[in-house]
Amino acid sequence: MEVTPHLIKNAIKKAKAADQKAFSFLLDHFWNDIYAFQLLRTHNENDAEDISIQTFSRAFDKIASYDEKYEFKTWLITISKNIHIDHIRKQKSSIINQAIQEENNAVYEVMDDTPTAEDKLITEQNLAKLLRYIKKLKPHYQKVINLRYFQELSYQEIAQELEEPLNNVKVKLLRAKKLLAEIIQNKKQ
Repeated sequence: MEVTPHLIKNAIKKAKAADQKAFSFLLDHFWNDIYAFQLLRTHNENDAEDISIQTFSRAFDKIASYDEKYEFKTWLITISKNIHIDHIRKQKSSIINQAIQEENNAVYEVMDDTPTAEDKLITEQNLAKLLRYIKKLKPHYQKVINLRYFQELSYQEIAQELEEPLNNVKVKLLRAKKLLAEIIQNKKQ
């Protein structure tokens, strides 16, 4: 299906009415543009992905303020650019604090390699293949999948656990499911 300007405008209108499918459509359509923009700025896949997730989260949260006189992609890139600037400011201010905290925490970190109850359950129910697919995801996607589908936490509980805004969790989970589906589809071919 060809994505036309009319189709995008219609999706924006539906998104303003809180239509989740419209959000998903806009995320899928503009993800690569925002991610590529941030990859050029950050030169780091994880940072680019995190900022892209925050961009869509903020955009969906503020979609009512979007002015249709401007291109939606331009609006998203502006949001993304501002989030990147905030990200740089936070990094600069927390470098010293982080170094001190890591030094203090290193003494208390003990690695636990024992399988979790979820791992045992997955093995018992013959879901080991799915677990291997999930482990191909980046760690933050693995975590959000685990919290939602294995620990059965609500979006709000996940947001509290990850200390992230609710919309970030929704976008991250949506992206994780899409990537997992692509991994599974590629293995079937």
